[in-house]
Amino acid sequence: MGGWQGRGTGPAAAGGARGMERIRGLKTARIPAGSAGSAIIGLNWNPGPRGKMEPPRQISENQYQIDPVAGSGMQVPVRIYADPALLAKMLTDRTISQARNVACIPGTVGHSIVLPDGHEGYGFPVGGVAAMDAEEGMISPGGVGYDINCGVRLVRTNLEAKDVRPRLAGLVDDLFNSVPTGVGSKGSVRLSGSDLDEALVGGASWAVENGYGTRRDAESCEEGGSIEGAEPGLLSERARKRGAPQLGSLGSGNHFLEVQVVDQVHDEEAASRMGLSLGTVAVLIHCGSRGLGHQVCSDHLRAAEAAMPKYGIDLPDRELACVPAASEEGSSYRGAMFAALNFAWCNRQMLTHGARRSFERVFGMSEADLGMDLVYDVAHNIAKVERHEVGGSMRDLVVHRKGATRAFPAGRDELPARYRDIGQPVLVPGSMGTASWVLLGQPGSMGLSFGSTAHGAGRMMSRSKARRNYTEEGVKRSLSERGVVVRSLTRDGVVEETPEAYKDVDAVVEVSHSLGIATKVARLVPAGVIKG
Repeated sequence: MGGWQGRGTGPAAAGGARGMERIRGLKTARIPAGSAGSAIIGLNWNPGPRGKMEPPRQISENQYQIDPVAGSGMQVPVRIYADPALLAKMLTDRTISQARNVACIPGTVGHSIVLPDGHEGYGFPVGGVAAMDAEEGMISPGGVGYDINCGVRLVRTNLEAKDVRPRLAGLVDDLFNSVPTGVGSKGSVRLSGSDLDEALVGGASWAVENGYGTRRDAESCEEGGSIEGAEPGLLSERARKRGAPQLGSLGSGNHFLEVQVVDQVHDEEAASRMGLSLGTVAVLIHCGSRGLGHQVCSDHLRAAEAAMPKYGIDLPDRELACVPAASEEGSSYRGAMFAALNFAWCNRQMLTHGARRSFERVFGMSEADLGMDLVYDVAHNIAKVERHEVGGSMRDLVVHRKGATRAFPAGRDELPARYRDIGQPVLVPGSMGTASWVLLGQPGSMGLSFGSTAHGAGRMMSRSKARRNYTEEGVKRSLSERGVVVRSLTRDGVVEETPEAYKDVDAVVEVSHSLGIATKVARLVPAGVIKG
């Protein structure tokens, strides 16, 4: 495939690493040699606002921990899953101190988790997971983030690279012209108030019922593409106005639609079950709940911050604003957040429908002949009640995944019947010139990370720094040399997402694989990219 071979140097991560450039005076971590369980990370770093914080100590290969100390307010330890290089990068911003602050949230159980793609975010680190007792613990809008249910879905095809390459430029042009992209972009449908309510409750199923896909699509999504408990009436008028015109649009930032080629297969059985084989073409769609989800987060962050004194909650960072999950404010956020989750699943379903029509036009084949089946759809930014074992007993927990992907093993009732005997497909997206991965959830994820793994590679360079250091022409030239065709509405859409702005996705995946959280199935490289 020549220039279609990816270099695997970092995928897009949901959410932004705000403030990376304001961190000053921090030295790169020095990882001393030593046996697992004895290594200590030594460096100058910001220990956070409450008392002394011990640096991470290595407890086993690719696992590090910070234990609670007196006066820190930590309810549980911080557990970090990373190799030395990934950890060193985390220690140059607030990633670890933010995870330590998360460990202070009342009702948190087990450990506050940083996954190998972790980087600084809003309140919670991106690549962070925390679980709170469903009855006595908290729910935090910052633990989900602004782009509620930013997520990815993978659509496989019967096409091979040799079939697509001669028509690649035309395919990318058709996709770009038919998929709305960019900040404030309008979607492919116009919704009345009642239509919007139905979409907010029905999610992907609403789209399917209105002719945008098949029932099998909805069945191949986390939560079946719609979560129960959504309450559209709890959304502010501002959230509704922002969302109504955007259904069926890709948006901007690190969201994208990619035409990809499978360039490695590591698990033949799982890959075959997913319809993937070496050289086949697939489509990866990465987007979320657009302005609607952003507004839901903004509204409820303010509400949570105002309510904290009433519940006697005192935390080291106001960005962690939270309320008891069982409270009126917690119930209100959950109902609104669930509606935004469903909006995002509906949005990705609409985009899938548009992509299928583009392929039909360009290749003159039907969707059925093209074999454009949905492999799976996973959420990145979400909080919901799940049942997990803690301290030897099963408990209902509010699991917050902020820039993290569910990675359930075989046997879980939550998985579609087609995957229940092998485990959940896990999608780890790349960014333009880099690789993406399909993994398989494993039993190790349940004890280590509440059934979670990395959602990408994570940024290592801020967007503003990328704009200073790279040009649109230079990024496009580099991608063209790798055989990647790019279409973007804006200069920033290309420059800010240059592959050099991200960590090494292969290294991130290797940590997950080695720990037995989610293991390698197939690696895909980009051929064509649509960005806002």
